[in-house]
Amino acid sequence: MTQVEKVAQITTKKASKKADGENDLLAAIAAMPEPDRTMGKQLHARIKSNAPTLTPKLWYGMPAYAKDGKVVCFLRNTEKFKERYMTLGFNDVANIDEGHMWPISFALKELTTYEETKIGALVKKAVR
Repeated sequence: MTQVEKVAQITTKKASKKADGENDLLAAIAAMPEPDRTMGKQLHARIKSNAPTLTPKLWYGMPAYAKDGKVVCFLRNTEKFKERYMTLGFNDVANIDEGHMWPISFALKELTTYEETKIGALVKKAVR
């Protein structure tokens, strides 16, 4: 096998794995109760459009988005821990540091244009 063929094979495997991860993530969102399902779909679209380099995957059964195999952000629906709100969380690899203290998770009861815009900016910042 030539070097070009090896690179093509690796690229194909990565693309296949990313597609499988996204299919798993979308299935997890589809299984969420409303209104989490609708918010999950909106969040997925917003995250993909603002950070297309992130790889969708499941992380402890939750929809998540990774960079170089490390989870940057994740969604936790209300049923996961019997909470009254959905959560968008960021892990330590996210570049959202500000000073000596910053929020790493956000409670979501509803998504309006304002929240979606703010989330888009956070996700962009997280992956820079």
